[in-house]
Amino acid sequence: MTKAENRFFGRVAIYAWIGMATVLANIQVVKTIDIHAFGMVIAITLGNTMYGTINLASELLNEKYGEKVAKRAVWFGFFTLIATTIIMQMALLFNPLAEPFPLQVQGTLETIFGLMPRIALGSLCAYFVSQFLDVKIYSVLKRFCPAPSQLWIRNNGSTAVSQLVDTFIFCTIAFAGASGYDSKLWLSTFLSTYVIKFIVSLCSTPFLYAARSFTFREDNII
Repeated sequence: MTKAENRFFGRVAIYAWIGMATVLANIQVVKTIDIHAFGMVIAITLGNTMYGTINLASELLNEKYGEKVAKRAVWFGFFTLIATTIIMQMALLFNPLAEPFPLQVQGTLETIFGLMPRIALGSLCAYFVSQFLDVKIYSVLKRFCPAPSQLWIRNNGSTAVSQLVDTFIFCTIAFAGASGYDSKLWLSTFLSTYVIKFIVSLCSTPFLYAARSFTFREDNII
């Protein structure tokens, strides 16, 4: 094993990335932005790119280490999000000092994390269903399309289905009936979010091919 290989953390780093990306994506998703493309204004939720990297990470684990390891990573991200949600809701219960700056900080935290229970519920349900679905579909495609050159089929095929399910579940729980979200905005958010996630999947395929050839020093505790 080369020194260059020893500088990487292997699948330990992928587990860490999934935990971090799960939390960051669910913080960013409370912000809706407009993208001007093809003469249209498209509303999307921020965090799609970050969320797309979770699929890339789990599929890389599935490719190199198998379905069992990929499922363990999904559970890792799932419990990371639950812990973050609970801890931040507890933090909001503490009264800040009656001074301008602490009150401003409290207000900012409430803005960011006050919506998190509904966002987190939608995300947890969507994450749980779609990620395990992604792992299962990827494993099935891996049996039918096992060649290294067919990696793009496994990657994009599993993502196309799992992210459609993910986007529908999340948008329905998080935004359906919410203030400011009529049916037109919900549909626009759903379609644009799914398209962005699939584009991220397509763009990630070359990186998956490259990462597939990496070798790492394994950590026996994982």
